[in-house]
Amino acid sequence: MIGRLNHVAIAVPDLAAATAQYRNQLGATVSEPQAEPDHGVTVVFVELPNTKVELLEPLDEGSPIAAFLERSPAGGIHHMCFEVDDILAARDKLASEGARVLGGGEPKIGAHGKPVLFLHPKDFNGTLIELEQV
Repeated sequence: MIGRLNHVAIAVPDLAAATAQYRNQLGATVSEPQAEPDHGVTVVFVELPNTKVELLEPLDEGSPIAAFLERSPAGGIHHMCFEVDDILAARDKLASEGARVLGGGEPKIGAHGKPVLFLHPKDFNGTLIELEQV
C-alpha cells in the first residue's frame, strides 16, 4: 500500500537557524519558508537525492508542534510521511484493521498541495505517520 518515503519531519525551535544549519553546514538545498495555517506550522523542505527532510516550526502556541517542543525543547523527529496512490482507500483499509486516523479521518491539503492524513503513533510503534496522496 505505501509507496516511497516522501519526507521525515523534524520539529525545530528556530526555523531560520535550522535552515541555515542545513544550508550552510551541510550544503543542502532548502526551500523558502511556507506557512501552513491549517496545520499550525511553518515549513521548509531540505531537498535530498532520494527524499526530503521537512523542518517544522509552530505558527503559534496552539500548534501541535508547540506542544511537541514543550516536551522536547531542542526539537526532534516528529513524523514520517509515506506516499499512497489513493488516500481514501488507504484510510479505509487501515481503519478497518484498527488503525486510528487522526483529525476525524478527513484528508487535509498538505504543504505539497496534496491530500494528507495522519495515523496515531500508538498504532505505529510510537511514530506519527503521515500519508500523502501522489
